[in-house]
Amino acid sequence: MYATLRLPGEAWDELPEVEVGPFDSAPGDVEVLIVANQAVDPDRFPSLRLIANYGVGFDRIDVDACRARGVTVTNTPGVLDAATADLALGLMLATRRRIVEGDDLVRAGRWGTAWSEGPFLGHEVSGARLGIVGLGRIGAAVAQRARGFEMEVLFYRRTRSEDAGYRELDDLLREADIVSLHTPLTPETTGLISRERLALLRDGATLVNTARGAVVDEDALVDELVSGRIAAGLDVFVHEPHVPEALRGLPNVVLTPHIASATVETRAAMTRIVVDNVGAFLRGEPLVTPVG
Repeated sequence: MYATLRLPGEAWDELPEVEVGPFDSAPGDVEVLIVANQAVDPDRFPSLRLIANYGVGFDRIDVDACRARGVTVTNTPGVLDAATADLALGLMLATRRRIVEGDDLVRAGRWGTAWSEGPFLGHEVSGARLGIVGLGRIGAAVAQRARGFEMEVLFYRRTRSEDAGYRELDDLLREADIVSLHTPLTPETTGLISRERLALLRDGATLVNTARGAVVDEDALVDELVSGRIAAGLDVFVHEPHVPEALRGLPNVVLTPHIASATVETRAAMTRIVVDNVGAFLRGEPLVTPVG
């Protein structure tokens, strides 16, 4: 058994002896591989039988190739819904109320006006029209939180709905004050929010992405943000950990380093699922969260 990182939480100690090290150092005869959404070539590991993915997203793992080789892939769904939804709301608040800009001003000792003359007029979150792209578990958790802010919730998903809040994607982008992305990265969703679709966003709209960077045409998004026409809260990027240099100095974007699931409680719960999947595999029992 080989892991590319030691996972947090007490459940990790329940595993039998596991070697931890860089991916490139994984032995070729390993049967169980624990990774965090890393590209795995099953042909390199002739004895491989299980890839236990630490994370809900598995877009970098070729599940079809693994299945053809008799390798099962598992992930950690469900337990990070709340943390990711919380961060999405946090990015909405931070971006629209310009919290990071204000923090920078105070820390730099440049705050010299009365509150009534403050330079930071933002936009309301309460009462705003929120468009959710992808109404799965995480999208639904965001919708639940948004109702506490008296937001009008619109949504788009692959399956059409007769719900009054359902919109086709282009219509949602035109109508929403805030758009929050919660779709997995697949061939169909790569570049889903294209240059043409970004242009549909109304002036002053806010785009929040806690899904995957490549769901958005990143070059086009940079152009829109540089123009100042829209704002964004971004937790994910196309070439992580690289963030486009043009974004770093912009006042209308809040940037976080892929921390949507980064709470003590959530990461421990993710480890619990990894360990349960590995344990089930070793005992010859049905896996807890197989992919596909």
